[in-house]
Amino acid sequence: MKLLELIKDGESETLEFKEKFDERTVESAVAFANTKGGMILIGVSDKGAVLGVDVGKETLAKWGNLITGKTEPKLIPEIEVFEIEGKQVAAVKIIEYPIKPVSIRGRCFRRVNNSNRSLNAQEIAEMHLQSTGMSWDRFPAAGETLESLDLEKVRNYIRKARAVGRKGFREEEERNPVQVLEKMKLVMEGKPTWAGGLLFCKDERRFLSQAVIHCGRFKNQTLVIDDRLIEGPLFEQIEEAMDFVRKNTNVKFVMTGKPEREEVWDYPLEAVREAVINAVCHRDYTIMSHIEIRIYDDELIVWSPGGLPLGLTMEELFKPHASKLRNKGIAEVFFDTKIIEQWGSGIEKMRTYCKEADVPEPFFEEYQGFRVIFRKEIFNEEYLRGLGLNDRQIEAFFYVKEKGQITNKEYQELCNVKDRLATKELKDLVNKDVFKKIGTTGKGTYYIIRGTKIPH
Repeated sequence: MKLLELIKDGESETLEFKEKFDERTVESAVAFANTKGGMILIGVSDKGAVLGVDVGKETLAKWGNLITGKTEPKLIPEIEVFEIEGKQVAAVKIIEYPIKPVSIRGRCFRRVNNSNRSLNAQEIAEMHLQSTGMSWDRFPAAGETLESLDLEKVRNYIRKARAVGRKGFREEEERNPVQVLEKMKLVMEGKPTWAGGLLFCKDERRFLSQAVIHCGRFKNQTLVIDDRLIEGPLFEQIEEAMDFVRKNTNVKFVMTGKPEREEVWDYPLEAVREAVINAVCHRDYTIMSHIEIRIYDDELIVWSPGGLPLGLTMEELFKPHASKLRNKGIAEVFFDTKIIEQWGSGIEKMRTYCKEADVPEPFFEEYQGFRVIFRKEIFNEEYLRGLGLNDRQIEAFFYVKEKGQITNKEYQELCNVKDRLATKELKDLVNKDVFKKIGTTGKGTYYIIRGTKIPH
């Protein structure tokens, strides 16, 4: 084991440094057990300096007993002593615990990057369900009966899943849809599960009060010019939400030389649909909030209650990652009917659709839940100020947006500055990928907004 190399790399999701053994060491052991496992090096400072630690005959046994005695379920660490730079360093190894969460004095932690984060009650419940292979939506819905379900919708699902080839349903299973639901754990103990009810409830029925999509078209932050609350089965909610998007966004028709004109929407409908599907499929249905679709003049936002599923970070979201399903029953039915094409592919699909349509890639963030923001163009005033542009540069940007281009002389006149400052600020706009310089020197040189076509 090359401990010195690990120390040089610094603390991480699986490595922690401690100068001495204390209560915080046990917290780190709990955090590692609740995440991916890891190692605590005792005798190393936060900055990676090897300080060493005194280890007597009974020390390792004492530390091991303290970790075991203070954790529930009980962790059994593996502790070894190594010599680094002539000093003793103890390595406490913790494996990922199979049934989570592990706690210390009733508190639970998980590892996030290089620190330990306390879990709230909702995260504790989600972690337990995840570690046991269960999901909330596969529990029986309290107070509901099979009368809540539209069995013809179940038959439609069976037919579609058989047609796309993702489930080997037999024709005779259409005649007994309840049996199919029982096999898929969408009916348990003679009652619909939450997933079964949300997917196949009767029309215009709100199976769960918060399981709706609230759509709004806004002129500004406070003026609403169209408003709609969409309820009923989840399949229908997605389609009705997309109808609202089509009604409240612009489309233009482009001649392509083909018999039919091409429709070009403000935002690629395939990308928006993927965002809506992700929100419906992966939201936290235990939170008393609605999915929201907000459409403004220059952006469209899809917001869903609940952040990323436990164990998935924003960084991992943009890399190939295993899909962590919060609602396994809903996700399975969506996959069977090709509403979801492939686990964990939704983010990349949205980005691809936007690239193909030549519009800015959507912005993803955890914001009191999770939201996807589609913009008609990336260069709004808030974004420009975030780049560190000054008022003159922003004024010049909107001048070019209206006129198509700007020369150095025009910049000087517009902003009332001298040639040297104009040159410097235009260069800054180019370096920040806002403007593109056309030409090299002289009167023929001008600037356009990056990504726009060169004027003729």
